[in-house]
Amino acid sequence: MLAPVTHLLPLTTVQRERLLPVPGQVFAHLDQKISPLDVIAEAHLGGQHLLLDVARQLRVPPEKADRLIKCKAGDQVVKNQVIAQSRDLIPQTIRAVQDGKVLLVGGGKVLLEVGETTFELHAGVPGVVTRVVQDRGIEITFSGSLVQGVWGNGQVDSGMILPLLNSPEEVLAAKRLDVSQRGAVILAGACSDPATLQTASELPVRGLILGSLSPALLAQAAQMHFPIVVIDGFDGRPLNTTAFKLLTSNAKREVTVNAEIADRYSGIRPEIYIPLPVAGEPPRLREVETFAPNQPVHLIRAPHAGAVGILVNLKPGLTTMPSGLRVQAAEVKLDTGEQVVVPLANLEVLG
Repeated sequence: MLAPVTHLLPLTTVQRERLLPVPGQVFAHLDQKISPLDVIAEAHLGGQHLLLDVARQLRVPPEKADRLIKCKAGDQVVKNQVIAQSRDLIPQTIRAVQDGKVLLVGGGKVLLEVGETTFELHAGVPGVVTRVVQDRGIEITFSGSLVQGVWGNGQVDSGMILPLLNSPEEVLAAKRLDVSQRGAVILAGACSDPATLQTASELPVRGLILGSLSPALLAQAAQMHFPIVVIDGFDGRPLNTTAFKLLTSNAKREVTVNAEIADRYSGIRPEIYIPLPVAGEPPRLREVETFAPNQPVHLIRAPHAGAVGILVNLKPGLTTMPSGLRVQAAEVKLDTGEQVVVPLANLEVLG
């Protein structure tokens, strides 16, 4: 059975594509060393769409309005340019309200695209450019530690990681934050107080890595201008012990927090990168795994949500659980020493 994989790796090689949503201009070049906040490409995106109902404004049938329209699809128009004009004794005129492009003409209507925005693509990952995709972006190769989360607020930044917890169960309170942490990436356990996020914003910090976040704070967290990554979930669970050990062992190192919004269809997840010196290329990520004995696993649902352990063996056939459901299951030895039987649907491989 194929297993979902969450990467919590002390040393690995990661390759990430960073691509524009539409064709544009790529600034980075092959073998260039990249920082997470570098703008590597940009594209010009259309702005708003404006529909002009010519037939209604000139009070004529759509087929007649089409003959009065003085532009066609693909034309560039400027502010106050005549779009359509009646042939009355005193002509009525419809003009463009601002510069734009004609997208469609027909049925007595004109669809304009007005305004323009420039989309800048940031690297998001520290590393070296190993491939350039013409007009779209690049591939970046990174070596070091990698930690994946379940939720991010779409921001990216880098800074020195400062743990504010002595155990995975600790809850982050606003009073733990002070000016000595300004410009740092804070590592903490659970967060349930809106004052904590507000205080972090006012310092400001460069990032926040949490074990869990209260669902009531999701809207506030999404508005923060610094990256927030949630590692485990939203129910007050402690930071899992594997992530706790990996991140605290790298205290005061420079880290990148790329809090990308998770997308299960594309496989995009929020990630934390810790660059490390390496003699050769570390093992590359394995994106696909099958369940097998001796794998480190993470339990994702109650009653052991957030716990980690080792998969001891796969149960043959279907196993009847206390709920009465018969499911594929495995025996797992938790890091506490307890051995439990867990449905495979409640497990993910740590790899």
